[in-house]
Amino acid sequence: MSSAGRRAPKIAALQPAILRLMMLLLPLCAAGLLTAQDVLGAGEPAWLTYRPVNAAIVFPDGIIPDTIAVLGHSALETTASQELERGWRGMLHHEPLVISGANATLTHAVVVGTQAEIESWHPSQNGEKPLAPESYKLRYLGGALIIEGADGHGVLYGTFALLRLIAEEHSLPSLDVKSAPWASIRWTNEWNNPDGSIERGYAGPSIFFQGGKVRTDLSRAAAYARLLSSVGINGCAVNNVNADLGLLKPENLKDLARIADLFRPYGVKLSLSIDMSSPLVIGGLKTFDPLDPQVAEWWKAKIEEIYRTIPDFGGVVIKADAEGRPGPSQYGRTPADAANVVARALKPHNGVVLYRGFVYNHHLNWEDMKADRARAGYDNFHALDGKFEDNVIVQIKHGPIDFQVREPVSPLFAALPHTNEAIELEISQEYTGQQRHLVYLIPMWKEALDTDMRASTKDVSLPVKQLVSGGGPEHHTLGGFIGVSNVGTDGWLGHPLALANLYGFGRLAWDADLSAASISDEWTRLTFGNDPTVRAVVNKLELDSWHIYESYTGSIGMGTLTDIIGIHFGPGIESAERNGWGQWIRADHDGVGMDRTVATGTGYIGQYPAPLAARYESLTACPDDLLLFMHHVPYSYRLHSGETVMQHIDNTHYWGAQAAAAQVPAWESLHGKVPDATYAEVLKRLQFQAGHAIVWRDAVTEWFTRMSGIPDAQDRVGHYPGRIEAESMQLNGYTPVDVTPWETASGGKAVICKEQQCSLQTTWDKPDGWYDIGVQYFDLLHGNSRFALFVAGNEVETWIANDTLPSDKLNGHTSTRIVLQGVAIHRGDVIRIAGWPDGPEPAPLDYIEILPAHITHAAAYPSQEHP
Repeated sequence: MSSAGRRAPKIAALQPAILRLMMLLLPLCAAGLLTAQDVLGAGEPAWLTYRPVNAAIVFPDGIIPDTIAVLGHSALETTASQELERGWRGMLHHEPLVISGANATLTHAVVVGTQAEIESWHPSQNGEKPLAPESYKLRYLGGALIIEGADGHGVLYGTFALLRLIAEEHSLPSLDVKSAPWASIRWTNEWNNPDGSIERGYAGPSIFFQGGKVRTDLSRAAAYARLLSSVGINGCAVNNVNADLGLLKPENLKDLARIADLFRPYGVKLSLSIDMSSPLVIGGLKTFDPLDPQVAEWWKAKIEEIYRTIPDFGGVVIKADAEGRPGPSQYGRTPADAANVVARALKPHNGVVLYRGFVYNHHLNWEDMKADRARAGYDNFHALDGKFEDNVIVQIKHGPIDFQVREPVSPLFAALPHTNEAIELEISQEYTGQQRHLVYLIPMWKEALDTDMRASTKDVSLPVKQLVSGGGPEHHTLGGFIGVSNVGTDGWLGHPLALANLYGFGRLAWDADLSAASISDEWTRLTFGNDPTVRAVVNKLELDSWHIYESYTGSIGMGTLTDIIGIHFGPGIESAERNGWGQWIRADHDGVGMDRTVATGTGYIGQYPAPLAARYESLTACPDDLLLFMHHVPYSYRLHSGETVMQHIDNTHYWGAQAAAAQVPAWESLHGKVPDATYAEVLKRLQFQAGHAIVWRDAVTEWFTRMSGIPDAQDRVGHYPGRIEAESMQLNGYTPVDVTPWETASGGKAVICKEQQCSLQTTWDKPDGWYDIGVQYFDLLHGNSRFALFVAGNEVETWIANDTLPSDKLNGHTSTRIVLQGVAIHRGDVIRIAGWPDGPEPAPLDYIEILPAHITHAAAYPSQEHP
């Protein structure tokens, strides 16, 4: 057979959509025609693309308002009119006339103003009640479309809401909408460092900093403020909670004021993370004891300096006494002492302190069966309830550990009835695939927000979303939502579909009653348009993704079984144990799970209000998805589904890998229906995820099989159809090596090349046919090794390991695969892979897997129901 007949076309092996896209884009790039809108998330528009809509649906009478009348002169109202102009041009292909002011008979116009301005223009006969701060009302009045805000913020938020309704092709003649924000504090935290790096950022360098100072070009910062404002976010702390103290120096504050200037027209207040040791380190004092009068004076002077430079400064975020950060405990003081000294300095300026409740000991004693990191938030803060100044908000992570794929809601929310609270959510996918894996986080957040804490003296429902709204039993004036976003220069969040998490955070912070499904559909329509096929596919991908990721990483309450002492990306089950970090799963030969009961365990469950504590304490009442977070059980323990714990671990991980693989053809069905560059980028990431899910599946199931000694009832674990280990093949220059941790490589081994070129080969002894060949290799952070696959002496494909996976070690962080589809193989053919090392990357290989072309590699096992 000829070379052409022995292999699939190269375009199939190197992701055909990408190559076709390159051919399509080259002439466009050369002509300068490729815009940001063509590459979703390349930057600026994201969900604000203002794509054309069917105007006949939006305005069924055929009359599109042709005038925008702006009643006020504030910067926020000016921004609102500019957005309306953009929207009218983009969505309605209409060039509106913008005027200042309006007469009483104005019709066929959009009238924009605050409640006071609208009342002056068109006095109400009924004397309407004042709108709540930042809220808005949309309606028709005398033939005019009215955007009425309580204030300038409300006007701008109402404008974006109207544009959203138009983008979704809602009919407007019966428009009557009134909306107010759920909580007063709606901020993002950006963990950016002055050198431009971002801690737990997965989308390139900072949009704010570069080379130790604020960027010269801040155009992306302005574009980001626009995105935040469009979903009602009103504050942004631009630097890492592990704060660089130098940012408080006068010259840096002047630079930060440039960012604030760009934020201001969008109603976004700039805020900063600060370090409590600043009075000592940069202030020249001998102490930073929060009760020292000199320290209080230093903070007062520094805050006054900030407000002279940034008059609308929002406030500060404080991380102290956590993970090595300096804090008040060094002087025997409390978090309340530390928060209050800064809060008193901020109060005359209406600034706030967000004091993180993330305070814990990361040197716990593994041998102490009563030690429990999950207890730390409650233990450190509940006795301080009512001792914080009224402009202090305790910022509480939604769960008691650290943004795991699933954990219960933190009991601290119910423990501070006399203290302002904010919920901290991580938009940046630290433990959930780092934006290489698709994980729509809104369902997880909804689960936390909707949890009924019943923390009042009355037996009434009290969900977390009410406690953080400022509307709990004590009716606080402040409450909020904080999203750790960590946007970067690479498409804001890297994965184009991850933008739904940023959008969804803002929408939940505005209205915590919205459903995950409605938020997904909003984002999809704004981003891709109203095509019902696109909506159906994208919404399903988003809404299924959290459970899929949980299934192949760590189910039934174990958390994400990742390398917790490393970079939190690939599998590393053993890393959770025998260390001081406290993310233990307490797995041994007989069972698994943390005993957090009051009766026999750490007592953590007793931190919850009685109804919730009773549910978690009972082994039979505890929900299966939190079982191993609350209880230590034998592997033979049967879940409510009837499965044993061990069989559930096997089944969920195999189902999860199959479901991850199924995302690829689902997305492929949208080729030509979404922007080509977006299509290619999402396809690349979903294909990586499908392969990485197999790495996760094999690592977790093999680790637990070895630990428990219980074989998989379906005989899948350790038995892989079509898999040929690299170390078992005929090696030419390649050397077998052990991989650590062992479960992150098939058979615990890989092969590496220490020469200029190496190869390995095997002879095919199965029937002739068309096959897909999966090659599992390691792509280290540094170095770009090259590989080539040959069948019967004919080159099938060459590729370069240049995906910059986040480690320089052979392990689950760097294990990846390429699948070469439709390769013709005959019995007796020699299958050979050649590798060329590059720098520190020794062209490492794990195995090849050859399966009939119609079988997906993740699904080469008996199918099963959704777990």
